[in-house]
Amino acid sequence: MAQARGRLAKEPAPQTVPVSDLPVEVCEVALNTGTDSSSGLAAAGFRAAKSLPPEWHQSHAALYHKAFAGCEQAERTRAEAKELAEHAAATAQRAQQGSTAALGQRLQAVHFWKTELQKEIEDLDAETGLLAAQKLRLERALDATALPYAIATDNLQCRERRQSPDLVCDEVERELLKETELIRDIQELLKRTLLQAVNQMRLNRDHKEVCERDWSDKVETYDIDDKCGRYSNQSTNIQFHPSSVKFKESASTPETWAKFSHDNIYRAEQEKLASINLRVLIDNILHDVSRDLRTQCDAVNEAFAKHCEELDDTKHKLEHHLKNILKEIGDQEANIAALKQAIKDKEAPMKVAQTRLYDRSFRPNVELCRDEAQFRLTSEVEALTEPIESLKKKLLESEQSLANLEDTRMNLEKEIAVKTNSIFIDRQKCMAHRIHYPTVLKLAGYQ
Repeated sequence: MAQARGRLAKEPAPQTVPVSDLPVEVCEVALNTGTDSSSGLAAAGFRAAKSLPPEWHQSHAALYHKAFAGCEQAERTRAEAKELAEHAAATAQRAQQGSTAALGQRLQAVHFWKTELQKEIEDLDAETGLLAAQKLRLERALDATALPYAIATDNLQCRERRQSPDLVCDEVERELLKETELIRDIQELLKRTLLQAVNQMRLNRDHKEVCERDWSDKVETYDIDDKCGRYSNQSTNIQFHPSSVKFKESASTPETWAKFSHDNIYRAEQEKLASINLRVLIDNILHDVSRDLRTQCDAVNEAFAKHCEELDDTKHKLEHHLKNILKEIGDQEANIAALKQAIKDKEAPMKVAQTRLYDRSFRPNVELCRDEAQFRLTSEVEALTEPIESLKKKLLESEQSLANLEDTRMNLEKEIAVKTNSIFIDRQKCMAHRIHYPTVLKLAGYQ
């Protein structure tokens, strides 16, 4: 190579020599001189198409110089390409390491807020569970007031069904009215408190859902960033995404991103505090309600005890008269049954006589004769018709008598029912039902 550089130190001659630069040489052709000469003018055309030896050497020298310059340029290009590749590799490695470190820091930030959100979700869920237990107490207490209210209103309604002279506005009715008014007020209070608890639980769940969506986004983001942090140049699932370099207009900043989760947690804390205060209020309300209801219940029970003994004597007298009427009704029913049987016994002979007359009406021509048998059959029918009509008339009279007895029986039973109803209302229904009045624990919502 050194020898080649020494030999080609001078500028190589151009491959083609311009005509203007060549000296004009006048050649005199000798006829038949020398061993290389040709005789005659026939060889002159061959010499004009050939280059001279200097031109041949210059052409090769130019080709050598071009090959040497190409190798030298290729060597410089390779060196520059290697240096550029090494620089690009180092730059890419530093950029990838920086990105991986940034992803790691981002994972820590996402994990922090994810943990805070998860804790807040668990706290809200626990608080909502406690408030749900208080709401269940309210529902139980409200359901428990349904039985006292049903008992009180049923007592009033049943006592309204008493008939004169038993329909009296007494102390029992006044205490029952006071009890129903108290229960209605308590039910309204419990319903308002229950609605408040339902709204608070809805707010708790709404804020929990907001935190859960934020937490879910954090989990998904953590998984995505963790997957991105694990990518390497040797990963098989990487590819080009030129459009991913652009920022989306809806993208948040680190400040707004952190503020979003902070605000969600702050609002959830506020709702949790409101839920705690509401639980304390519910506990106090249930305690007062159960005490007031039991006090009024005892007052009503005391008023019922004095009214039941005044109804028994009249009821016994009415039952004695009813017993006599029932005996007479039984006798009359037996008489009616005997009359019906007597009428039924006459039906067969009547059918025989009428059938005979009917069949004899089909005798032909002159045979249709009013003979003795025809007159006897007609007399038999008339003889049977008169007692049957008498029996039917007596049956109607007996049935009317029985109806009158039944009316009297119904009137006596009605009077007895008035007394029985009054006794049943105050003793059997009202006082017996009030035994099932809810306990204090049930009215407080514990059962």
